[in-house]
Amino acid sequence: MTKPATPPPAPLDSAASAARAVAALVAGGVVDVVVAPGSRSAPLAYALADAEAAGRVRLHVRIDERSAAFTALGLALGAQRPAAVVTTSGTAVGELLPAVMEANHAAVPLVVVSADRPGELRGTGANQTTVQPDLFGVHVRANLDLRAGEDPTGPITDALRAAVGRPADGVPTQPPGPVHLNLAYRDPLVPTGATTVPAAAPVPGPAVVPAAATGAPAPANGQRDGTRTVVVAGHGAGELAAVFAAHLDLPLLAEPSSNARFGTSAIAPYRLLLEHLGPAITRVVTFGRPTLSRPVTALLARADVEHALYLPAPVAWFEEGRRTERIIDTLPDLLEFAGRGEEGWLRSWREAGASTDAAVQSLLADEDRITGLHVADAVWEYTDGNLVLGSSNPIRDVDLVAATDWHPLEVFANRGLAGIDGTVSTATGVALAAGIPTRVLMGDLTFLHDVGGLLLGSGEPQPDLHIVVLNDGGGGIFGLLEHGAEATTERYGAAVERLFGTPHTVDLAALAAAYGLHYERATTLEELDTAMERPIRGRSILEVRTDRSTLRDLHARIRLAVSDGVRPVPG
Repeated sequence: MTKPATPPPAPLDSAASAARAVAALVAGGVVDVVVAPGSRSAPLAYALADAEAAGRVRLHVRIDERSAAFTALGLALGAQRPAAVVTTSGTAVGELLPAVMEANHAAVPLVVVSADRPGELRGTGANQTTVQPDLFGVHVRANLDLRAGEDPTGPITDALRAAVGRPADGVPTQPPGPVHLNLAYRDPLVPTGATTVPAAAPVPGPAVVPAAATGAPAPANGQRDGTRTVVVAGHGAGELAAVFAAHLDLPLLAEPSSNARFGTSAIAPYRLLLEHLGPAITRVVTFGRPTLSRPVTALLARADVEHALYLPAPVAWFEEGRRTERIIDTLPDLLEFAGRGEEGWLRSWREAGASTDAAVQSLLADEDRITGLHVADAVWEYTDGNLVLGSSNPIRDVDLVAATDWHPLEVFANRGLAGIDGTVSTATGVALAAGIPTRVLMGDLTFLHDVGGLLLGSGEPQPDLHIVVLNDGGGGIFGLLEHGAEATTERYGAAVERLFGTPHTVDLAALAAAYGLHYERATTLEELDTAMERPIRGRSILEVRTDRSTLRDLHARIRLAVSDGVRPVPG
């Protein structure tokens, strides 16, 4: 006798489905969830409220979805575990794209949870309905579209494995990154009875994002001696790059957000020295992703230099087969490739670095007004918690002057796509992630681009965040690029100022007052130092006004001073 077929499980109501979705997120390691208000996502909001009351999640509410997404990005960065952002349907989902793109290229496990109309309402002209599945295209590691009433537990579990780069079989085939969960809900959207969040596995600790080992490398057999190798530490390189360079007596050219800018091999003004010492380089070992410096880009493109990129795990920022350098995934092979620096090789870089530092500091001491380099120097020196660096000039100023005998606790930057958007929100997320006092340095346009990130609703957790705004009344970086060259400004001066300089007269003090933040302004180096020395408690803004019209001349004088004081390495 044939057994009757097992009937399919009864569809879940919206409250039960949302409760299971939240339980699966918690079981997968999500602790922080940023919620933007909306009606279709209401079942998730109520389930999250229950989970927060039970101590299973930490909720953060933002009215602006773009700010919500970058806050979640910062939370994931600061805690080194997946963080989620929840939105309603329609344009709300589209607002998440910039943060999703950054998370893709920076390998950040950002979990996007969007609510949607049920299938019968799609394509009918129903309010706030668009095509949400596959909205983020190539920028997500997994894209799931779950029907209304479907149990989301299994699909969400699989998606979270993809987010952290740990598939079920334990063999990573792709780097961590964002995932998109599109969950459809039918009315009623408000719980009609008691809904219990299912029991979840214990919340894992931080550091679920795969990272390279940081122990000191052991000597390798057959290691070649007497090389003129340099170690380039780009964004996300980690302290292993510093240990590796010191171990082999090799110059270390480390960007600020590499978190490797310290140790006996680190050369602070490396960018200024490459023109003079660079021709002697024969090999380059790269950790992380360099993005700041044209001289470094030129070095990595040289056909006469052997180049190895250390990649112990998949990364998100290039496609396999698209780069020409040798890819090395083990430390013994990397040691063999690099070799120990020849006698005097590191010493020549350190001596040149010291004289260049002295020349830069002498020029800055003679300046009669504060510059971005003064601010960068002070920010690095006085930050003993976490530091977030905005894109554009500020991170490059830090790269030029930040000392190598001191390092903030950890340095963060959105270098996946190096955009200026979302920086206030990202820094807020970083500060909230572990409760560590955080300072963020950014330009005025970066600040204004995400000024909405200052808005925290009543009762929302307040981070300890010091926002330092270098205000030069527009886009100063363009004056240092081709757009600021004399030949360009002579022909297009007014257009360059309008289209690239984008001048403004926004009152930052009034903005701070509107959002309820403490504000102060530094006009002298003494005022700058005093502001930096204060403990970071709550949220505050420090505005430092500078003049971008003199920026190109200052950098030209710095390059001239270096040229006069640095001797090339003998062939």
